[in-house]
Amino acid sequence: MNMNMYEFETLSTKDGFNRSLGHFRTVSSLIDNFESHINLADLLNEALNEKDIDHRQIMPIVRALLVDKYAYRYKSLTLPQSITEFARFVDEIKRWKAVDIVLVYFHPDLGPMVLNPKNSEHFDSLNNMARSELLTIYVGSFEKKGDEKLESKALDTIVKLFSGKKAKTPDSLTKGSFAAKPRTPAKTAAPKRSQKRSTSATSETKQAKASVATASPAGAKEKDAAAAAPAAGSGKRRMTPFYSVPVTNELFHNGNVEAWKRIIQSYNHKHPSLEVYIYYEGERIHDIHSLFKWGKVKHGSAILFAVAGEDIKDVAKLQRYLKQGASPKFEEFLKYPISQILNLF
Repeated sequence: MNMNMYEFETLSTKDGFNRSLGHFRTVSSLIDNFESHINLADLLNEALNEKDIDHRQIMPIVRALLVDKYAYRYKSLTLPQSITEFARFVDEIKRWKAVDIVLVYFHPDLGPMVLNPKNSEHFDSLNNMARSELLTIYVGSFEKKGDEKLESKALDTIVKLFSGKKAKTPDSLTKGSFAAKPRTPAKTAAPKRSQKRSTSATSETKQAKASVATASPAGAKEKDAAAAAPAAGSGKRRMTPFYSVPVTNELFHNGNVEAWKRIIQSYNHKHPSLEVYIYYEGERIHDIHSLFKWGKVKHGSAILFAVAGEDIKDVAKLQRYLKQGASPKFEEFLKYPISQILNLF
C-alpha cells in the first residue's frame, strides 16, 4: 500500500492546524456566492483586497473549486506575443452568456493573477501579459453541468484571441444565463497613475539633496524592517505602470549604478513591503550592475521601473531621485558612508 506518512504533517502544530482550518472555512464561505453565479475571480480578488486570503491560497482554491468540485474544462497557453491592450478581449468576451470563464495569468514578478475576462477592472493593474508566460483558461457553468461542445468552443476561441489570431465568436456563446454581473469591489489603495504626470519639468529642475538617516546597527535595521513588513504573500499585490528614467549622463557607469542602489535601498528602508523592479529593453534587470557592463546603457537611453506591493507610495519622488542618479549629478548620493542609509523618503 502506497502511503505518504507525512501527508498531514502540517496539521501537527497549532499554527499549521489553524492555518489549514482557516483555509477550509474560506473555501466553504465562497461556495454560496459562487453557486449564486458570481465569478470566482471576482470573489477571490475581493477576498484579497479585504485580506481574507493571501496570494498563496489562489491556486489551491482555483484547483479545489473549478477543477475538482465543479469540473470546469481548462486549457493552458504559452503566450506567443506580449499583450498590452485588453479592452478588445473584455468587450468581446463580455458578450458571452453561455459560459462562465476564469483566467489565471502567471505574472513573472507578481505570481498567479486570477482574472474575470468579463470584468475590465481586473486588468487595470496589469501592465501587460508578457510573451512566453503562462495563461490558463477555465470554462464552466458554475454548479450546473455544462455543454462540453460549447465549453470547448469557448476555450478554442479564447486561445485564438490571446494568440493574436482572428477569432469569430460563435452565436451559441452569446445566448445563455451567465451574463456579466457588475461587481462593486472593496475600496483599496490602487497605484496612482497620476504620479507619472507629476514629474514635470519643475520636478526635474529641483534636484533633491540626499541626506543620511541616523546610523543604527545593521541587526537593528533588519529587525525594524522585518517588523514593519507584512506576512509574505498577504493581500493583493499590484504593480504600477512602467515609468521611464532617461539617462542624461554620458553613459550609465558604475557611479550611476551605486547611486541607484542607494536610492532603492532608501526606498526599501522606508517601504519594506514594496518592491522596485528595473527593466531595460523589455528585460527584467535582476542585478543593476549588469546595466554598467561594457557601457551597455548610453546617453539618451531610457530605463524603466515599476513598484509592486499593496499600499504603493512615493513613486513620483522615487522617479525624481532615479533621474538624478542617472544624470551627471549622481555624486550627491555617494557623499556619505556606505554603511548608512540615505534618508530620502
